[in-house]
Amino acid sequence: MTLTIGVDVGGTKVAGGVVDEQGNVLAQVRRDTPADDQAGTRDTIVAVAAELAAAYPSAMAIGIGAAAWIDATGSTVLFAPNLAWHDEPLRDYVAKAVGLPTVLENDANVAAWAEFRFGAARQAEDSMVMITVGTGIGGGVVLNGALWRGANGIAGELGHIQSVPDGHPCGCGRLGCIEQYASGNALVRFARAGAMRDPERGAGLLVLSEGDPHRISGRMVTEAAQEGDEVARDAFAQVGYWLGVALADLAQVFDPQVLVVGGGVVEAGELLLAPTERAYRDQLAQRRRFPVAEIRPAEAGNAAGVVGAADLARRI
Repeated sequence: MTLTIGVDVGGTKVAGGVVDEQGNVLAQVRRDTPADDQAGTRDTIVAVAAELAAAYPSAMAIGIGAAAWIDATGSTVLFAPNLAWHDEPLRDYVAKAVGLPTVLENDANVAAWAEFRFGAARQAEDSMVMITVGTGIGGGVVLNGALWRGANGIAGELGHIQSVPDGHPCGCGRLGCIEQYASGNALVRFARAGAMRDPERGAGLLVLSEGDPHRISGRMVTEAAQEGDEVARDAFAQVGYWLGVALADLAQVFDPQVLVVGGGVVEAGELLLAPTERAYRDQLAQRRRFPVAEIRPAEAGNAAGVVGAADLARRI
């Protein structure tokens, strides 16, 4: 049995695990991320990987999934918006410190790979696109059975496809990116605006937020929508519409076998997926004579980063 180590590095935690060939996590370690300390974050990753390697000496390689832009060689963190990293040669540092071959990849890419190998797209033969809907939007693309990283290693930034010319400003510097219309932040913005515009229809939301629309959170929107609040349901409908539009565009660009929707907002289930599916089918109505990719919710859950990174390490 071949074992590898996966490490998922985010702005708040470094999670590691030992993973077998079937994607099963055999052991786990988790530590807080010292996000404002470049050397501290690097050494926390080493500590997590070294602890797992000591416990499982047969582990043959390490995979790291980081919330960052990774260079074309897969060796250097170019930039990480939530971590104190810039041009950090992380792969070689970890490999030398732990004594195992190491792979470095973007976190959304490793999650997509986990879904392709073991999750919602495991039946796909060679292609899938995953879009992750959380605070923002990320994604990963698998073509011909391999991650598509692009010429510079930073492909798959699906949240920054422009959907609305001259629309809401985005943190990337552009206007109208899909991240501004189909993310968790967009869900909250739509709900707050709706509650202010029509307090009667948003009464459930206002109860949860103690009468202050500016205190409405994503969790409140989901809870209110489940209880039938009309403004909260409208917010999900708007996010679902824009997400469906984006998925239709991705289907026409990549023609994948499967489209996977992941991220925290997907925990709302059909509140999000039903309007997404409707918009997707409506957008592709003129292509009825041709097959189109099925939309599936992600299955790998919180372990996706660890499992995907570990499986990529197996392919060194």
